[in-house]
Amino acid sequence: MALIVQKYGGTSVGSTERIKNVARRVAKWKAQGHDLVVVLSAMSGETNRLIALAKEMQEYPDPRELDVIVSTGEQVTIGLLAMALKEIGLDAKSYCGWQVKLTTDSSHTKARIQTIDDEAMRADLAEGKVVIVAGFQGVDELGAITTLGRGGSDTSAVALAAALKADECQIYTDVDGVYTTDPRVVPEARRLKTVTFEEMIEMASLGSKVLQIRSVEFAGKYKVRLRVLSSFEDEGEGTLITFEEDENMEKAIVAGIAFDRNEARINVKGVPDKPGIAYQILGPIADANIEVDMIIQNVGEHGTTDFSFTVPRGEFQRALTILRDVQTHISAAKIDADDKVAKLSIVGVGMRSHCGIASTMFRTLAEEGINIQMISTSEIKVSVLVDEKYLELAVRVLHKAFGLDQQPEA
Repeated sequence: MALIVQKYGGTSVGSTERIKNVARRVAKWKAQGHDLVVVLSAMSGETNRLIALAKEMQEYPDPRELDVIVSTGEQVTIGLLAMALKEIGLDAKSYCGWQVKLTTDSSHTKARIQTIDDEAMRADLAEGKVVIVAGFQGVDELGAITTLGRGGSDTSAVALAAALKADECQIYTDVDGVYTTDPRVVPEARRLKTVTFEEMIEMASLGSKVLQIRSVEFAGKYKVRLRVLSSFEDEGEGTLITFEEDENMEKAIVAGIAFDRNEARINVKGVPDKPGIAYQILGPIADANIEVDMIIQNVGEHGTTDFSFTVPRGEFQRALTILRDVQTHISAAKIDADDKVAKLSIVGVGMRSHCGIASTMFRTLAEEGINIQMISTSEIKVSVLVDEKYLELAVRVLHKAFGLDQQPEA
């Protein structure tokens, strides 16, 4: 007997037949005696369709009204699943986010959860009902519908699991767990039985699309036991996202390789080497709400220095326009840029206690003639920026160099 929160993504509920499959899976867990709260996304493609409708009315849709529109996708799937469960003899009840009630701040389209009222859910569970909750959505203190940002159903599920003190939060998706890297790039990629919260946060932030980063942060903060499973396979343990102190954690130095093609590099050359120059360059970028990732400032020489950083590829032209406006003001000699770059990262908590990991990475890339343009490090990760055309080769050779295709020793 356990209280389990299950989340099913858009592909898992992409048709009525798939929703019936979810109902059958839920019924199996219920038959084992477990209490279940099920969180659903909208059908795959539905949120994009709703956003497109909104853009036919306004080029830049009003955020409050956009939340009203896009939140309807999950309302459809929760009602359909409740019907499917009733059809096979299970008592079920659906709730929208504002009925639960999941209270958020008022940051429309990217709201953050503040409180959850679990009283009604607990009462339903006590009566043996399967509780179904719309993911991705909530309500602010003014009663306005809010949404949590793309991938927000993961966060909804983890937050509900934390509030209910669930035994486990299971994220069902179209993959059967977290892999050492993308199997589409490296066929030898191996599913991890366990991965730490720290590693998963890094991998999510560095390009792994298995889980939304905020959901992993939430799970780590509230010690929610989190597992990734396939919604299309009945067997398998998936990947358990756990804590570093767990004794039977895999003892690999490097847990995985993440990568992100959504990168562009900007290099501001020949700027005065004086206090405040970094702010003069990055301040206008931040004011435009453009995220900056990797940053390098070279050692000054002859009174000038070079300043390089990366931005999301979709913001590349806007960032360049802003910098060209301030180029004269900051007395920069030149601005050059490249939007054909990619970020590649090795991640692992084992890197804390092992030296030479970065040098192995650099040597492996050098042997393949792959030039490193920028480097960024933390305790458990090393990221490099490389020419995009070498990305897949780089992932493959590093995956082999760190033995990620081999099963770890027990």
